[in-house]
Amino acid sequence: MSRTLSRDLLYGVRTLRHSPLFTLTAVTTIALGIGASTAIFSVANAVLLRPLPYRDSGRLVLACNDMIRRNVKDFPLSNADFLDLRRNATDAFEDFAAVNTGRGSLPGPDGTPERVRFAAVSPNFFRMMGGAIAFGRDFQDADGMPEPVVQQDPDNLAAPPPPPQLPTYSILSFEYFQRRFGGNTSILGRPLPVGGGGPAPIVVGVLAPGFELLFPTEAAMERSPDVWASARIPYDTHNRNNVQWRVIGRMRPDTTVEHAQAVVEDVTRHIRRINPIANTAGQFIRLDPMQRHVVTEVRPAILALMGAVVFLLLIACANVANLMLVRASLRERDLAVRTALGAGQWALVRQMLAEALVVAGLGTLFGLVLAWFSVQQLLAFAPPGLPRFTGISMDPVVLAFSVCAGLASALLFGAVPALRAARPDVMTVLRASGRTANLSGGAVLRSGVVVLEVALCFVLLVGSGLMFRTFLALQQVNPGFDPQNLLVFQLVGPAGQTPDARAAFMRSIHDRLAAIPGVRSVAASVPFPLAGGLSPIRWGKSEALTDPTKFQAADLQIVTPGYFETLRTPLLEGRTFRDADDTPDRNLLIVDQALARKAFGKESAIGKQILFRVRTQEAQWGEIIGVVAHQHAAALATPGREQIYVTDGYLFHGAANWWAVRTAGNPAAYATLVRSELRQAAPQQLIAEMEPAEALVEKARAGTRFSLLLIGILACIAVSLAGVGLYGVLATVVRQRTAEIGVRMALGAAPASILRLVVGHGLRLSLAGIGAGILAAASLTRMMTAMLVGVRPTDPLTYGAMVVLFLAVVLLACWLPAARAAALAPASALRDE
Repeated sequence: MSRTLSRDLLYGVRTLRHSPLFTLTAVTTIALGIGASTAIFSVANAVLLRPLPYRDSGRLVLACNDMIRRNVKDFPLSNADFLDLRRNATDAFEDFAAVNTGRGSLPGPDGTPERVRFAAVSPNFFRMMGGAIAFGRDFQDADGMPEPVVQQDPDNLAAPPPPPQLPTYSILSFEYFQRRFGGNTSILGRPLPVGGGGPAPIVVGVLAPGFELLFPTEAAMERSPDVWASARIPYDTHNRNNVQWRVIGRMRPDTTVEHAQAVVEDVTRHIRRINPIANTAGQFIRLDPMQRHVVTEVRPAILALMGAVVFLLLIACANVANLMLVRASLRERDLAVRTALGAGQWALVRQMLAEALVVAGLGTLFGLVLAWFSVQQLLAFAPPGLPRFTGISMDPVVLAFSVCAGLASALLFGAVPALRAARPDVMTVLRASGRTANLSGGAVLRSGVVVLEVALCFVLLVGSGLMFRTFLALQQVNPGFDPQNLLVFQLVGPAGQTPDARAAFMRSIHDRLAAIPGVRSVAASVPFPLAGGLSPIRWGKSEALTDPTKFQAADLQIVTPGYFETLRTPLLEGRTFRDADDTPDRNLLIVDQALARKAFGKESAIGKQILFRVRTQEAQWGEIIGVVAHQHAAALATPGREQIYVTDGYLFHGAANWWAVRTAGNPAAYATLVRSELRQAAPQQLIAEMEPAEALVEKARAGTRFSLLLIGILACIAVSLAGVGLYGVLATVVRQRTAEIGVRMALGAAPASILRLVVGHGLRLSLAGIGAGILAAASLTRMMTAMLVGVRPTDPLTYGAMVVLFLAVVLLACWLPAARAAALAPASALRDE
């Protein structure tokens, strides 16, 4: 059998060598389809399919803390909630581990502040996740033993002093270990240099290279912490409202997610029973498989792109199938002669399929080269922060997919032409005369393939049109502040030990920056719009005192006086913060228009009070002094929650570490001056994330722009292939009807009527395909709903624009063979036939 296959493949190679133009066209078409599908599959494989880089990752789940009645999802857990899960959900879980991350600064080798990413973890974290230790040791359970609680009797002056604070133990990432300490293991067992400000953690180990924390972008977790500290987590039930932990659970081998969820719900029910706030907020600890949770944000886009490349591959196969149908029609006389001489039908099918395999094989090889180049471009142009994108590669799974796609393509575009060509009507074919007689066969099949191409292409066009409309909508979104001529940066480091020292530090930074020539105003906040780090708080009106379920969630922003003026966020009512308001003893609030509308409807919010909780155990009253426009704090695609603003002084100063500098011109030109002033005013502070505010806005649009670029490229390729396919069919029709056209023109038909004849045939095929494409697009584009902003999946304007655009391409594809037909000389046409 292998000898027969080899002989058929060699026959296919010989026949294709005699048709170089056909071979080049077919191989290029398949290479485009295979290359695009392989490149996008490499993304899907790395992001969606490949197991997470943790031990037995299929059993890992995230414990997502949802507050259903306040519309808060995936909130962190408190100390007590984490420990309740760990102790009381053992029926379904082997263990739970907790992690929290942040950013800070440590002194570098020369003493200057260096940006460092921190993580605090429960001591079992690396054991549960499978993190390997390269040097030293892993955390032990004793490293996380809570500090002893000592009850002090104020009347007993002779009581012994409290015991010394237990040490903190840390593990370094391999990358930080090499960068900061040059790989010198003498750091093990010694305190980490922290430059003062409290006891230094003792370094006990170094992680193996490459360990990462994989969470969705919106979780605001550091992917590659430099320093990992073992947290001493107490069971402080009185602080259940102080949340900080992202909790990961490892299910037992024989446990399903459904059973584990039921066990966790029993624990949550107990928490709701003993914690009134959890009960009124509707706390629900939702389990989400970690593999799925990590890619929640990008899954819709990747699946949509995967569907697009499948359509593109089908279009490529349809194109080549049409080429092979024409080629088979031209060879009908040869095949009929071979059949008359005794050639078997299966032998003819094998030889035709062998040609298809050769074309698909060459297309796959060139497609792999194209896919490799495309993957490099994807990595270069992908927006930062996309989960698992750094793992995209042409691994064996991707190569196997490419080979399977090539084989499937060979069957798709080779089977029908092969079966049709292997069953010729021998007598009819041999009696036929004329150079184009053989082209008459298969006309209906070729037309059907074109209709299918057009339908698939139209779906891609509609998808790209919807993404274009989304991108335009994002361009028009008002972020709630003016990003032009605005320089933003973050200061990381201690601002002072006392409120007065921190207040003096904030005034010093403000005054020095404001004195720079060309600086119009300066302010600080935390968080900063579109920079992440949002933290919801609860708020309510008076009815929430008797019915706590009336509390709702809003995002808190801590700002300095002058913040709204510096960002040019419109003041809609009342006033903004003044310097006199920047103290801990004034419960003054500014709210955005969304909260004012929700709380008071059309009434004025100025002077009214609402309950809010920021620094106290229970909610307290705050007076609204101003209403401002809503800011897009998390993303441009969605408005986000309502917003409450308090002064930095209300939190005892120094919390607002994102600074905004309004300049007279290009903010990038002021960066050097700003850095110079900061080094003089606060040499111990690390200056991070300095960039124009417009860069934050562009980052918020980057994901949509990236998706638009990819699906737009695929749509352009699809339109080109569909146009070429339509051109090929009409060119065949012209060749087939050459004699008819000659007779018509000899009898007086004008060239314009010949144009209408050919163009009309192409338009009928295209309109049939567009009609089918509209029906398919109306169903399939609903998968893109999560990716769209300001436009519905069935937007009539987008569909209409794509119809007009595609008809323009169709007219061009029809015009070329039609013009050739209209230019035929009657005598030449009849003589050639």
